[in-house]
Amino acid sequence: MYTLTGPDGKPYPSPVPGALGGHRRGRLYGRLDCPSALRTIARGGYVTDRVFFADEDTAIAAGYRPCAVCLPEPYAQWRTTQ
Repeated sequence: MYTLTGPDGKPYPSPVPGALGGHRRGRLYGRLDCPSALRTIARGGYVTDRVFFADEDTAIAAGYRPCAVCLPEPYAQWRTTQ
């Protein structure tokens, strides 16, 4: 069983793993193979605040923004709205 974050920002159990990862305190989401996230995890950080989302719409609804490193186009689009 996996724990995903829903559109309300609350965790829920899921039989399916998340498609995207995120950082709770940074309020950002990205690909599971994001090089920036993987570097941070390798240094021992990030893991306690790691969250997972079923899809991008859920991450956005929960108040998270795209990662500038692994999702540059959605990030650029998000920047135009800020």
